[in-house]
Formats: sequence, C-alpha cells, structure tokens
Amino acid sequence: MHWGPRVALAPVDLDITAGSSVAIVGANGSGKSTLLHLIAGLITPPDGTVVTSGRIALVAQHQHHHGWMPLSVEEVLRMGRYRSWTAPLRRTDRVAIDEAAERLEVADLRRRSYGELSGGQRQRVLIAKAVASGANILLLDEPITGLDLPSQATILEVIDDHAHRGGIVLYSTHHLGEARRASRVVLLAGCVLADGAPDEVLVPSLLAEAFGGRMVAANAIVVDEHHHHGLEGSVADLAAHLDVHGHHHGHDHDHHHEHDDGHQVAPSSPPNTAEAASS
Repeated sequence: MHWGPRVALAPVDLDITAGSSVAIVGANGSGKSTLLHLIAGLITPPDGTVVTSGRIALVAQHQHHHGWMPLSVEEVLRMGRYRSWTAPLRRTDRVAIDEAAERLEVADLRRRSYGELSGGQRQRVLIAKAVASGANILLLDEPITGLDLPSQATILEVIDDHAHRGGIVLYSTHHLGEARRASRVVLLAGCVLADGAPDEVLVPSLLAEAFGGRMVAANAIVVDEHHHHGLEGSVADLAAHLDVHGHHHGHDHDHHHEHDDGHQVAPSSPPNTAEAASS
C-alpha cells in the first residue's frame, strides 16, 4: 500500500478470529491507521483482498473537528441505528442505544449538545454509537489517547467486554499498558514485524526495531519520536506498562508463524472473522 512514492504498509496477511482483541502497535507513520482503514473498506488495496464477516464500525482519530456539529448526544447515538431519513427507530434500536449509552457511561449526557462535551465525553459517545450499531467488528484508532483516566478505563473495559462477547476489536496504540490488555499484538513498522501474544511481541528487541531504537532506561521503555500523549508520565511510571520483569525473550524465530512457502498460517474462518491481505 503506497501513499505517493512512500510505502505506507507493505504486504500484510492477517487472520483474526471471533473473540479477539488485537492491539496494533507502532510509531507514527508505521501503518496503523492504514491497516484499520483497509479493513474498514475506506481504502482499496492495490492487490490482495480484505474479507470480513459481519458489520464493521470505525472510530477514527482526531474527533475534535466534529465539535461544530449542531447535534445533541441523543442524535449522535441514533446515527448508529440509521437506516434511512424517514425510518423511525424500532424498539430494538432504542434498546441497543440505551445499552450502549449505559456501557460507555454517557446516558446522563443524552440531552446535551455534542459540541459542548469534553474530549473524553465525545470519544465515549462515538464509541457508544459504534457499539449501538450492532457491529461485531470494532476498529478503534488510538481510542484513549489524550483522554482523562475515567474515560480511558471505561473504553478499555468496553474493549475487553466486546471481545468476551464474541466480537472482534482492533485498536491502534502507542501505549504499552493498553497493548498488554489485548489477546494479540501486531507490531508494525511499515510492515508486520511481529504478531502474537503480548508477552511474545512487547519485548525490548522487537520494540527497539519498531521504534527505531528510541529507548530509555535499562528496562526498555519506548518513547515515540513525537512524544505521543499515550506515553505520558515518568520513566518509572512507564516501566509498569512494559513490565519486562528483568528478562528478555531470546526469540530468533520469526513471529509471523509462517509456512515454508512464506505465507502466514491462516486457520479456517469461523463466524465473525476479519481477514486482511494487502500488497
């Protein structure tokens, strides 16, 4: 996948099964947003295919530019159940909206203007809209970056719960503590450097490769070149996110789990799966 002469994302072969939460980790420009947009169908790969089963909802970055919208929170939530301008909400629609509003703790905001909300409140409303839509595949682009701690905690709980209910969540992040909550981590640097369990992927050697060697302290804490908001706090605070425990994983093998023919092993796809292949 190219943006002009620049390679945004080299060929990728991923198979994601139901009940998965997948953290997509990498420095700025590593292809995280590109991968999410490919899966969402907003970008067409020049080669290869993207196959999904079920409904998809994407919550993109930089939602502050929607602050001008003259809409109430209730109207934004209803967009998740939109069928046509004239179709009234059904009882099932109202139940889905009510449940999503409660899960994201925005039920008390429904009469407020969306444009008057804080950044954390807006993000929770948008994720509630995505949940209310009934999508089984949630794509979240840096969902907790720069948010207040209560909003972060609520969103992370919803991510865990959605996967536990049999859905799929893919979310991009620079935050290692956030990534460690996932059942699977995909580490990007314009290509897939590693793909596997958090303890296998979030190790100093691979993180140093992904982030260009920008590491501080002996326990290998990543500091992005743009000092991203997702990595706030002191080195001591960040040490808890990496949680290396003083050991290193001596992985000389490839974390892509490939066949001898160079292609990633892709098990047969059960209901609610997402497969992405890009060239």
